[in-house]
Amino acid sequence: MPNPKSGTVTMDVTKAIADIKSGKVEYRLDKTNIIHLGFGKVSFGTDKLLENYTTVMDAIIKAKPVAAKGQYIRSVSITTTMGPGLFVDQK
Repeated sequence: MPNPKSGTVTMDVTKAIADIKSGKVEYRLDKTNIIHLGFGKVSFGTDKLLENYTTVMDAIIKAKPVAAKGQYIRSVSITTTMGPGLFVDQK
């Protein structure tokens, strides 16, 4: 369902479309502190997917709260929408 907090409900549709086309991606944690987000499509190719992945990881690391102590990212799992996952260890 659309959610105003995630930016999917807006009165300024033109701005929302421009933001999405420019590559704006919002993410948040679920109840178990897991981030779910898309960072590309298979048609993007390996180089673009890697660039998007690196950008997303940099943004997540940059958003780390100052008060957060210890290991911030334990693991990363990448999967297609309807396919098996690929586990990427982030140590």
